[in-house]
Amino acid sequence: MALRPAVLDALFQPAKNLDGIGPKMSKTMIKLFPLLHEGAEPRVLDLLLHKPSGIIDRREQPGIAAIEPGKIVTLKVIIDEHRPPPRGNKRVPYRIGVHDDTGDMALVFFHGHGDYLQKTLPLGEVRYISGKVEDYGGLLQMPHPDHIVNEAGFKALPLIEPIYPMTAGLSHKVFAKAVRQSLALMPPLPEWHDPALLNREKWPSLKLSLEAIHQPAKTSVLEPDSPAIERLSYDELLASQLALALTRQRIKKAAGISKASEGRHAEIIISNLPFNLTEAQERSIEEILSDLSEPERMLRVLQGDVGAGKTIVSLVCMAHAVEAGFQCTLMAPTEILARQHHKTISEFAEVAGIRVEILTGREQGAVRTDILQRAATGNIDILIGTHALFQPNVVFKKLGFVIIDEQHRFGVQQRLALTSKGEATDFLAMTATPIPRTLVLTYFGDMDVSKLDSKPAGRQAINTTTASLDRLNEITARVVQAVEKGEKIYWVCPLVEETEELDFTAAVERHKTLIQHFGDRVALVHGQMPASDKEAAMQRFKDGDARILVATTVIEVGVDVPDATIMVIEHAERFGLSQLHQLRGRVGRGDKPSSCLLLYKTPLGEIARQRLQVMKDTEDGFIIAEEDLKLRGEGDLLGTRQSGMPGFKFAELGFHSELLAMARDDARLIVEKDAKLETERGKALRHLLYMFDRDEAIRLLKAG
Repeated sequence: MALRPAVLDALFQPAKNLDGIGPKMSKTMIKLFPLLHEGAEPRVLDLLLHKPSGIIDRREQPGIAAIEPGKIVTLKVIIDEHRPPPRGNKRVPYRIGVHDDTGDMALVFFHGHGDYLQKTLPLGEVRYISGKVEDYGGLLQMPHPDHIVNEAGFKALPLIEPIYPMTAGLSHKVFAKAVRQSLALMPPLPEWHDPALLNREKWPSLKLSLEAIHQPAKTSVLEPDSPAIERLSYDELLASQLALALTRQRIKKAAGISKASEGRHAEIIISNLPFNLTEAQERSIEEILSDLSEPERMLRVLQGDVGAGKTIVSLVCMAHAVEAGFQCTLMAPTEILARQHHKTISEFAEVAGIRVEILTGREQGAVRTDILQRAATGNIDILIGTHALFQPNVVFKKLGFVIIDEQHRFGVQQRLALTSKGEATDFLAMTATPIPRTLVLTYFGDMDVSKLDSKPAGRQAINTTTASLDRLNEITARVVQAVEKGEKIYWVCPLVEETEELDFTAAVERHKTLIQHFGDRVALVHGQMPASDKEAAMQRFKDGDARILVATTVIEVGVDVPDATIMVIEHAERFGLSQLHQLRGRVGRGDKPSSCLLLYKTPLGEIARQRLQVMKDTEDGFIIAEEDLKLRGEGDLLGTRQSGMPGFKFAELGFHSELLAMARDDARLIVEKDAKLETERGKALRHLLYMFDRDEAIRLLKAG
């Protein structure tokens, strides 16, 4: 039997099947849907769930004098003159002067065809035009209006029309037409909500909610408290919470095995550490060991700020499991991070006789075969690695404890694939991104949480200051002095645009200018370099041959140079708070005072100004995470756009936190009463999980 209900097939067909789209336009459209799986093409469903960014109200026609540049407006104008470009000069646009009772402006057409424009916009005639108005050197102009119609045509135009987030090469008219076709394909679906809830909240059906936002009857329909947006937000949150609850239930369903031990291995490790554990580390170890000793499977998340000592906590807990006769595995999202964990863990585990190995894409041939054989025969106690650990040929003799670092970068299926390599395995997720409680619920479900909320002893406070990029010469002079004193400096450059091809151009340019001052004492690291070149540059910086490391955000996670003391972040206004905090955490790791300089371009917007102020006011990652949620919503807080986390299309957690709590309770109740989703409501809820791409959970039901 096909897993997906057949009634949804029309929505899961490729958008390129729609009239006016086709393969080329479908490819252009991919940029609108950052949450699509890699290699996937847009579907009719993606268009239906693409929330409009605003609404045009053509009932109001402000007149040219009242226009605010940057807004989409509708105007009734008279055509005054045509100014074609000089012959042979295609770079100059075709301009048409127009006026109304309040003022005048220009319509601008690049590569405009004169014959067509003269027929469409004849001199002296009245036309209604609609489009975005720009201020060009003090003159108002409307480039390529979305609509140009006469009196009769205006009567046929929708007075209220949604506008959508767009991408280059895609016209609003084409996209809006495709959305209308998608609405027509929307089948009637079984209702998955209790009628009493719909009555109480006055929520329309899913189909009516989608029609309300794509064919609006009033401008308030996109407000977060409108019935249609609330309904869609609740659907989305319920799909997310139900998928998490089903996953949790599947993991918890298998009885656990106690991994209690006398703790001799752990004692040896702790007594050999060159520092004392913090109170937060001791508390977290106690919480995790309490779970490990129970005959029930552990599902816990360990949150620790940059440098809070998560790796040591995980090692002490793994030492208990190893002593109880089990193997452990720790998986990280990048090779840099996996190798750093391996270096720290193997160094301290050796004294207790614990055998540690690493498995990444780099281990090949005889080395790889040897590691796989030793894991299968139980001659490796702790195996650390990257995605390579998921592969079917990685087999353990007695895997009992799985730890995933930065677990939000992995899907539910991947996490389960790893835990299923053992019997009744305990599971610990670790994250260096401090996450507000609201988001813990969203991304981890009801997992128990341990917090490392104090820094290890000896960590230095970091003095954070801000400065305008206008003072770059003065800042470079200060960097010269710091290098002469023997300091090591990170200099981070931002993405130029949201594309990987361009993410290194700013860093390459800054590297060139700094070489003029410092010669070969400047190294460069960016995402497009071969891994060996990146490592060589990092090594030069660690060894001190290079005193300045110019980098993109590739250094955000997993780079440890304790004697680096200065962090310069260029265009800090372009970064999110959590990312600035992660970057700042690269310094202050040794015994010298450290500083972070946030360079910004003026003028600063209000949110950017608040963000930089928060960075100056606090180093507490949990306070910073809460502020980040307030300032820019959950969508980018954990880098969802890059990491495959479940970003939301409709729900705004700052606004819809009550709906999240309702969805969590509802999901818990559903799983208690109908764990296999076999009742009438359960079957309807399967449609919901597919609609919001949470169908991994349905595959779990089949597998379970």
